[in-house]
Amino acid sequence: MKLIIQIPCFNEEETLPLVFENMPKKIEGIDVIEYQIIDDCSTDNTIEVAKKLGVHHIVKVKGENKRWLGRAFKMGIDNALKEGADIVVNTDGDNQYPSEEIASLIKPIIELKADIVIGDRNPSKFKEFSLIKRILQGLGSKTVEFITKSTVKDAVSGFRAYNKESLYQINIFTNFTYTIDTLVQAINKGLTIYWHPIVPNAKTRDSRLITSIISKVRKSGATILRVSTVYNPFKTFSLIGLLFLVPGIALFLRYLYFFLFIEGGSAGHLQSILAGSVLILISFLMFTLGILGDLLAVNRYLLDATLTKLRKIEYKK
Repeated sequence: MKLIIQIPCFNEEETLPLVFENMPKKIEGIDVIEYQIIDDCSTDNTIEVAKKLGVHHIVKVKGENKRWLGRAFKMGIDNALKEGADIVVNTDGDNQYPSEEIASLIKPIIELKADIVIGDRNPSKFKEFSLIKRILQGLGSKTVEFITKSTVKDAVSGFRAYNKESLYQINIFTNFTYTIDTLVQAINKGLTIYWHPIVPNAKTRDSRLITSIISKVRKSGATILRVSTVYNPFKTFSLIGLLFLVPGIALFLRYLYFFLFIEGGSAGHLQSILAGSVLILISFLMFTLGILGDLLAVNRYLLDATLTKLRKIEYKK
């Protein structure tokens, strides 16, 4: 059984050696361990440092760095499958995640108890995160949990292990990040997910992916909405429809109150009917989009099944 440990990198010449300090050389149940970096247009000596550390595979992203972690992750997964990986572990180049936990992370996969294992940082209680970040991390995980109706402890943790079958089935379509995307897909496809508690290492630098709290909320929110719309269209559009339906009905009731109980009072409240009609019409359109999205989901399921079969044929050795 082959394990490939991959690390997306952008200018990580100083922190990459820290990642490798406790990198496992042998793991029970694993015959071959190889290391891989995805160089996302580094301008320093990241590649040279990686070679000195014994990295077996270097995947280069062409062009300029756009902070598209999802793209880098996808390229790494494609190459790992091409190299015959049975298990792929993803960690970060800033040494946030404890490399010594990799053996424990993949254990449920080796024992055939899980398809995916995610390192749970317990972000709502992790003291190194700011209060706002802890709140947002917890809120994000609860939102994904609500959407998927499944236990979600650390939705954006990048410390993950995947077996080959799960990588065949997951199709990444977001560039910003892959964490929420792959998690929602895995749950909807019935893959078994384990949460492994970890204690992150001390912070070495600020995040290059998230430049501000507002940016994080905007991008993460957009990703959650997009993934939810793809995999739960009827539920998503119905919830949006309710946001318009409730105030629309309230405006109608307001007009009805003045019409029935206030003599001549309805004359000055015709705008309530107009605004209420617009809101109810929008809600009806949202419900209709939900139904259409649900019908289109059948095509998506068939396409996913076809892509899975093609990927198995492509990477079969």
